[in-house]
Amino acid sequence: MLTALDSFLDFLQVEKGLAANTRRAYATDLKQFISYLHRRGVAGFKDVTRGHITAYLIELQNAARAPATISRHLSAIKTLMRFLADEGFLPADPASEIVSPRPAQHLPGVLTVTEVERLLAAPGSESPLGVRDRAILETLYACGLRVSELTGLQVRDVDLEKLFVRCLGKGSRERIVPLGSMAAHWLGVYLQGIRPALAGRRSGVLFVNRRGRPLTRQTVWKLVARYARAAGIAKAVTPHTLRHSFATHLLDNGADLRVVQELLGHADIVTTQIYTHLTTAKLRRVYDASHPRA
Repeated sequence: MLTALDSFLDFLQVEKGLAANTRRAYATDLKQFISYLHRRGVAGFKDVTRGHITAYLIELQNAARAPATISRHLSAIKTLMRFLADEGFLPADPASEIVSPRPAQHLPGVLTVTEVERLLAAPGSESPLGVRDRAILETLYACGLRVSELTGLQVRDVDLEKLFVRCLGKGSRERIVPLGSMAAHWLGVYLQGIRPALAGRRSGVLFVNRRGRPLTRQTVWKLVARYARAAGIAKAVTPHTLRHSFATHLLDNGADLRVVQELLGHADIVTTQIYTHLTTAKLRRVYDASHPRA
């Protein structure tokens, strides 16, 4: 089964062009499924039935796994089984008639504009790392980047004259995102006075640590949380919170949904439409507070 899994992961990379992080997520979920099959005495994928898959999903449910997690596992299994059937490894797809449950839609947490301003001002500009961190926070909010997109930025991806950033999103899709003047200012300060001392010519990665090595996603998560606490923000704040805030604030101020979709790098506008629920909720609150017969 592991050999078949390796072939599937190669297919995801070569044919589908999925990013390494996505392939790792598939591998992790499917290895758990394979472990379950081994415990049930299933010798190979050709012996897998619809009943095995359903029983596995029930086991995940009994283990109190979140509905979104169960849905993700099923999606991985269905994709694998379809691949094996298409390639002739299976006579039929045992997962074809299993319907994926529609996961509950959770509205993302966002910051107010005032909270964003407090967060962005939290790093001190007196230290080199403070300037770097201010540039990181400003870039996350100005461009709505995913944390993996931020840590993957190269120096050459930033154009401070034309005010744009080139980033590589999910599925290796490249997009150009405008860069705000404040973010450009802090990136300029970082690139001119801080980064050369940290990295020299050893790396082309934009954001580096004190040893000149690329920042990890975990490091960025930790620094965002640390500055949120320093800014007195009680909410749980992650890099993705800044991405959500970026999208919501654009829509609040009249941006077109299709434009926001392009800026976020969403392949499907359905993904972007979750932000309309946030702005609609705000309209409801304003209406209820302002209309005499609300």
